Amino acid sequence: MTEKEFEKMVREHKGTIYTVCYMFSQDTQEVADLFQEILINLWKGSGTFRGESSLNSWIWKVSLNTCISSDRKKKRLPKKEQLSMNINLFEDNDEGSRQSNLLRERISKLGPFDRAIVLLWLENLSYEEIGQIVGISTKNVSVRLVRIKEQLKKMH
Repeated sequence: MTEKEFEKMVREHKGTIYTVCYMFSQDTQEVADLFQEILINLWKGSGTFRGESSLNSWIWKVSLNTCISSDRKKKRLPKKEQLSMNINLFEDNDEGSRQSNLLRERISKLGPFDRAIVLLWLENLSYEEIGQIVGISTKNVSVRLVRIKEQLKKMH
């Protein structure tokens, strides 16, 4: 893949990459770091992409694997204190925003693998595509989604 082809691919799929990043972090600096790490992994892996799956599926897979790996590394490191102004200038107080925030908060409590499955499902990917991206059977995707939905309902 040439540099120009890579730039075109990133432009066309940056929404997907950012979606994955924001599912794993709400911190803008961390999202930027994850995005950069994904780009590095996409560039390194671009020579090995053989077209056995769609380019979109491959980008999802690399993005999710990068974020899951980063999430695991982060859990092994000591926690960092973050300074906060305790104000969100962009906070929406309407019912739809509250529901979205509640769902995002609950999803963030799931393990990285389940979070990836929900994210792909919310992006309207087929069970077959989800299975290809995360490396499980279509039937297993269906079973896991039922369990994940039940888990989300039970969260407070």
